[in-house]
Amino acid sequence: MLKIAVCLKRVPEMELRFSIAADRKSLDQGGLKYEISDFDGYALEVGLRLVEKEGAGEVVVLCVGPDGVQETIRKALAIGAARAVHLKADEVPFDGLAIAKALAAELKDGGYDLILFGRMATDTASGTVGPMTAELLDLPCVTALSHLEIANGRGTARRDLEGATETVEFPLPAVLTIDEGIARPRLASLKGIMAAKKKPLEVKPAQLGQVSLTVEAMAMPPERAGGRIIGEGSDAVPELVRLLRTEAKVL
Repeated sequence: MLKIAVCLKRVPEMELRFSIAADRKSLDQGGLKYEISDFDGYALEVGLRLVEKEGAGEVVVLCVGPDGVQETIRKALAIGAARAVHLKADEVPFDGLAIAKALAAELKDGGYDLILFGRMATDTASGTVGPMTAELLDLPCVTALSHLEIANGRGTARRDLEGATETVEFPLPAVLTIDEGIARPRLASLKGIMAAKKKPLEVKPAQLGQVSLTVEAMAMPPERAGGRIIGEGSDAVPELVRLLRTEAKVL
């Protein structure tokens, strides 16, 4: 029987246009829609498949944030998680260690065989919370998995590196962060959506750590200058080389 925790983050939909709020430190909430972070979706699918293969066990979802994260949690329950814990906080800090401390406080006595994270959150892309949580719990951690097998109280994971692959063996319990390509996340069925309304969702105050890392200011990237046509064919090469040396300064 496998007991698996999957730590999710609610993030803005990446395909929507957004703007920076008046405080220049956050996003304008007007018109924003939220979803499960892509990599966390892969982690949830991996957890569900492992329990299904084992034939017994449960997947428990954890999420830190304000009341609005419960919509995201319910989506995970509809997809197949057995129950969920909402660690309530008015705001989710940018500081990964503060978040990791809240998660570790909840996870430490849970008796989990595996604790799964996405490789990174698609809004911050820091990739720090999973490894920090592992350190706080004093558990082995393997990051950015592209393949995973669990048997006899041990795991074997593959990590895709630039131009190579790495295979890692580890004992359970362990903390893993999941990369894309490992599994295609399933969609919630109508039956799952109805069942999610009755699944347990426990709300607790998040025991966030001290916030040491904050956002001072956010800004949109500057507008890119328009392109310039300097000629055609081989006759344009001398001028192109000159501009690369004098203006772009890349030669």
